[in-house]
Amino acid sequence: ISDLNKGNNAIAIDNSQTVIIENKRNYQKIRVNNKLRKEISTQLALLGLSSADQQQRYQSALSLVGELTSDRYQKMLAFYENEQQQKVKNIALLALVTYQAKHASGQAQIDAINTISQYKNPVVYQTLNALQNQKLEPKTAQAVQMGLDTYQQQQRFYAGIETIFFGLSLGSVLVLAGIGLAITFGVMGVINMAHGELIMIGAYTTYVIQQLLPQHLALALLLSIPAAFIVSGLVGIIIERMVIRHLYGRALETLLATFGISLILQQAVRSIFSPLNRSVSTPEFMSGALTINPMLMITYNRLYILIFCFAVFIALLMVLRKTALGLQVRAVSQNRPMAKAMGIRSERVDALTFGLGSGVAGIAGVALSQLTNVGPNMGQSYIIDSFMVVVFGGVGNIWGTLVAGLSLGIFNKVLEPWAGAVLAKILILIFIILFIQKRPKGLFPQRGRAAEG
Repeated sequence: ISDLNKGNNAIAIDNSQTVIIENKRNYQKIRVNNKLRKEISTQLALLGLSSADQQQRYQSALSLVGELTSDRYQKMLAFYENEQQQKVKNIALLALVTYQAKHASGQAQIDAINTISQYKNPVVYQTLNALQNQKLEPKTAQAVQMGLDTYQQQQRFYAGIETIFFGLSLGSVLVLAGIGLAITFGVMGVINMAHGELIMIGAYTTYVIQQLLPQHLALALLLSIPAAFIVSGLVGIIIERMVIRHLYGRALETLLATFGISLILQQAVRSIFSPLNRSVSTPEFMSGALTINPMLMITYNRLYILIFCFAVFIALLMVLRKTALGLQVRAVSQNRPMAKAMGIRSERVDALTFGLGSGVAGIAGVALSQLTNVGPNMGQSYIIDSFMVVVFGGVGNIWGTLVAGLSLGIFNKVLEPWAGAVLAKILILIFIILFIQKRPKGLFPQRGRAAEG
């Protein structure tokens, strides 16, 4: 085998000697195809078994699973006997027993089939499925069927865990989107149709900061959290001071007024940033996935957003339970005249409460910017879901918002595989309507004077 140069010389691969080419017709240029690439990959994997790095040996053994020949089997067997790390030995054992399941006979083949059925690697299903299509002895065929049943049972189990995780991640988005509305709608009684646009402002704040710090995505994302809270919160306070303060007690008028504000904010964003969607890059630490096993992988971005959701919830709970503002908010929401008589400036509390809810909506926009494109209409996708979460959980109860959001996220992901995304949302909406007929005040109704208003 020779590597032809432009001149009349070639280098022999076996001994690196220079060979003078007198007649090019005696030599044939090697053409790279998939078969050759696969062979090169296999040979590199065999070389990788002798690496000093544990991860390299593991990856090499993994790439040889299902690719062993009789010669490679002997090399893998010697490697297995000499390997000290248990993780690497386990994957080497899978490669060995996969070969035995294909080529052994009698009890040795049955033992190999029983062993590989405990693994979660996709090659197990491929191997057992291929054996099932062959003519086997009754005991061997029974072992193959039992192995397939075991593998599929594990697959269903981990698919269920994955569905729950995706449901929780969707639910965390719903909680983030709805928890700010739980304050403005639940505590203040204001139907804020511009809530989705406040989420959008938070997302655009993330986009702007990322444009200012393009080389520091992680720092930009961290700075976006307080920035989005401040920007959306200030916009919320301006809306409350200029419009909503004149409409308290008139729910229908607040709905119409805030719907008009939502259109104004959308058009303002179109004028500033253009109608096109903007893409926000994901920092490196949120990219990729956490591999629990070959059947279960958890994406980092959704995992971090789930953690972020609980962090925001706890922070908001502490603000409402442990601060003077939280005490005043609860006092005004339960009995406004008595709160005023005690010296609480209810108008100031209203503005700060609306700003707090708007700021939390902006934080939700930061999270959503990591999952979807940022655009003028992105808020419209979450306003209905936010109201459903608040109403289902119990108006004004942030614990109810948490439980309702996570529950609806799980219900949605459980229904999607057999009903489809659109029908799943319709079924959830029907469920909420029927539920509200039985429990008009939601899962966690308010108690005391707050429930009487």
